[in-house]
Amino acid sequence: MEYANRVTIRKLKEFFEFEQVTGNEESLTRWIVVPDLNRPGLELAGFNDKSDPKRVTLIGQKEIAYIRTLDDDTLRERFDTITNGYVPCIIMTHGEEVPPLLKEIAIQKNFPILATEQPTYRVMVNIASFLDEQLADFDNVHGVLMSIFGQGILITGKSGIGKSELALDLVSRGHVLVADDRVDCYRIHNKIRGKAPEVLKRYLEIRGVGIIDIVQLYGASAFLSQTNIHYIIQLQHFDENQPLDRLGTEESYMNLLGVDIPMVTIPVSEGRNLAVIIEAAVRNLLLKEMGYNSSKAFREGVVSDIRTEGGED
Repeated sequence: MEYANRVTIRKLKEFFEFEQVTGNEESLTRWIVVPDLNRPGLELAGFNDKSDPKRVTLIGQKEIAYIRTLDDDTLRERFDTITNGYVPCIIMTHGEEVPPLLKEIAIQKNFPILATEQPTYRVMVNIASFLDEQLADFDNVHGVLMSIFGQGILITGKSGIGKSELALDLVSRGHVLVADDRVDCYRIHNKIRGKAPEVLKRYLEIRGVGIIDIVQLYGASAFLSQTNIHYIIQLQHFDENQPLDRLGTEESYMNLLGVDIPMVTIPVSEGRNLAVIIEAAVRNLLLKEMGYNSSKAFREGVVSDIRTEGGED
């Protein structure tokens, strides 16, 4: 089976500054392909049904206490299982020493065992968060990602419609650029996080001007490395023959990596101040999140007036 995303043991070791107890440099090229972790209590007890061997294995105080109750023949069999070719690595937590027999088997197999003084629960939380991000489902979208009023706003539309120019206008009004032209999107739990590819970070392409560095022009506060995507605003050329939702009563969504994100479509035509309109759209979306729907309030007001007039007649 092929996995789209993978993390090497070397990257895990270097990120958390774990001590390497066994295995050479080649052993650190083993892959982690799933974000789940394993505490091998059942495997040490000899029960391997339903076990997923592709998970990083943690051995802490409880596992060590149980290991001390087993004889060498049993341990050799169990240690052989938890160091097989599918298991990425073992991490000893709480400063526990690697059992001599486990160390012997790991050296024979060139299997990586890492160690840390941190408690098991903290290691589990930290590694799970790290792997969730590193192994997240991934896609990229053509558009501009901004932080507007603290909300991640993905602005999409056909090439040449003016997304980058709009982003520059929004930055000049105090909002923050995350990505221009290509937005790399990752699904982390039920959220979609967006950021710029490394080579495009901080840059905007403005036709007739060229590439500009937002941080150099507007300061460090004008750029954000990443943000969750809360709303999508789709720009489209105005077409008088195309029906529009004038009251804003229709709810639209765009599906990104299996998550439905609220979307607003804004027609583009000469003379429209798009930056102001975008700000108003974001404020309106925030009001809806807080429970106030302007379109619904307007509609209810109109219905109330009609009923009142009908009663007076």
